[in-house]
Amino acid sequence: MTGRRYRRPSRRPRRNARYRRAAWGSSPLERVLILVVAAVIAGVTAGVLLPRVSPGVGEVTGAYTAVGDAATTLDTLAVVDNPKPASQYDRDAFGFRKTDDDGDGCDVREAVLKRDMTDVTYTKAGGCKVKTGVLDDPYTGATIHFTRGVKTSTAVQIDHVVALENAWKSGASTWDTARRYQFGNDMYNLLAVDGPANEDKGSASADAWLPENRAYQCPYVARQIGVKAKYGLSVTSEEKRAMKGVLHNCPGEGVPVR
Repeated sequence: MTGRRYRRPSRRPRRNARYRRAAWGSSPLERVLILVVAAVIAGVTAGVLLPRVSPGVGEVTGAYTAVGDAATTLDTLAVVDNPKPASQYDRDAFGFRKTDDDGDGCDVREAVLKRDMTDVTYTKAGGCKVKTGVLDDPYTGATIHFTRGVKTSTAVQIDHVVALENAWKSGASTWDTARRYQFGNDMYNLLAVDGPANEDKGSASADAWLPENRAYQCPYVARQIGVKAKYGLSVTSEEKRAMKGVLHNCPGEGVPVR
């Protein structure tokens, strides 16, 4: 018969008691300090995240309070939580790029490119069609070197700061054609921006989309408020709360003049 060789059960090495104490703190004072630091981290994390998860928490903590002209103007806007449905929305009803207000023979896209870019050149001497230019994009913070062309022009797009569909749902559905055309081509509501960022925004309002460039979020929201005030457009409760949340971080933010 073959006997089985006896194997002693392996024993896990015991951790040195001194090491165990060091991991938690070698003295009562160190343990207290560790607990204090942990509590501070937990408090800061809760202060940042909870208002975003629960609007009610944000109201209690003051995350949705703001001061300044933009905030004051926001409070004058009507709040409508069941806006006009977008089922009958027609982008063409706003006549974007179908007007020539300055009579130079070019549409508003060319005027916005000229205004918002530097080092602008034109397709011909004395012309108004932009050939090249440099854009410091407000939405991403990137520098874009624009070149006109079938495959390159979309790198810089013209954004309606208050999207046309948002305007439709918040009051423009009742306007006549002339007012819609005015809104669709109003340079106060137009910005030259990074093409992909504009496409990512779509028709979103401030509660669903903000520029990734945090330095421009306050001016962006302030301009939306200015546009809505100019045209008597409404906001939803969620939209207003999001705007207040942004303006909370920039006390005194004003409404753009132009």
